[in-house]
Amino acid sequence: MPSVPLHSSATPIVSAVLAFDVGGTDTKAGLVLSAAPGEVPEIVDIQRFRTALDAQRPGPVLVDFLDGLLRRYATEHPQLRIAAVGVTVPGLVDEQRGIGIYAANLGWRDYPFRAELESRMQLPVSFGHDVGAAGDAEVALGAGQGAENAMILVVGTGIAAALYIDGRRLRAGGYAGEVGHAMAPAPDGGLQIMEATGSAGAIGRRYLLAHPDFSGGAREVLTLAKAGDTVAQRIWAEAIAALAFSIAQAVAMIGISKVVIGGGLAEAGDELFEPLAKQIDQLLSFQPRPVLVKAMLGQNAGLIGSALKAQELLSAASSEPSTGALP
Repeated sequence: MPSVPLHSSATPIVSAVLAFDVGGTDTKAGLVLSAAPGEVPEIVDIQRFRTALDAQRPGPVLVDFLDGLLRRYATEHPQLRIAAVGVTVPGLVDEQRGIGIYAANLGWRDYPFRAELESRMQLPVSFGHDVGAAGDAEVALGAGQGAENAMILVVGTGIAAALYIDGRRLRAGGYAGEVGHAMAPAPDGGLQIMEATGSAGAIGRRYLLAHPDFSGGAREVLTLAKAGDTVAQRIWAEAIAALAFSIAQAVAMIGISKVVIGGGLAEAGDELFEPLAKQIDQLLSFQPRPVLVKAMLGQNAGLIGSALKAQELLSAASSEPSTGALP
């Protein structure tokens, strides 16, 4: 599909991509300008909006919501020509076909987002997985640069990863990278999904079970652990053990050499990275130890990755003629 300007009354002077990072509670949006190769692009007017949810019509309602935001941004920024749109969502995503396979918190199943968004917006639309897009951004412009075999691990309320093997992201029809739902040793000696112990959300929930008056999250649990709280220390150590197990498995199975950690838990810095590296070392035998680094692009990684994919669409369509402006 050719790129088409959204403005009929103002002459655009700069081309931009409108990027959306859809979450279960909020949707982040921003206009991403073109940048020189290897440079982090400028993002104009980053905003957060409450994600439109409808249990009966989750897909169509989200399409309506994003189309409305597109027109809002076009009206508020007449100096920019919106040439394409990038959309990322959580859950299981078939990026090749542009389909949202499943999202537990948002409700859709096998919804053809890319086709519906392009039909409504009359613009090229890229559609992808939120963590996959963040991973692409980190590999292209951030802490993952130069890594042929890498794991971009986002540790927040839940856990997901983008996995890169021989320089290419592993997709597997949308099912690759759900490391948070892989089984790992549980603190009681059994097995459970890894994010039930290793995520920032789990750290806060588990401490709350022990102290019902607790009102904080993982950051506060770490503060308590550093102050000598033995329950907090145990929960923090068990979270690191779960993360170390999954990373060591990835190293052993697919040869990961660099792990880029983002999300809220990465803000713990050395309190996370030092014991995590030590435990990974203990779990591995002959394999080279992976380099552990903090993500560089922060909370905007998803927007940047979404925009990069949309810009690829524009490059592919650059030889096609424009069809005019939207009404």
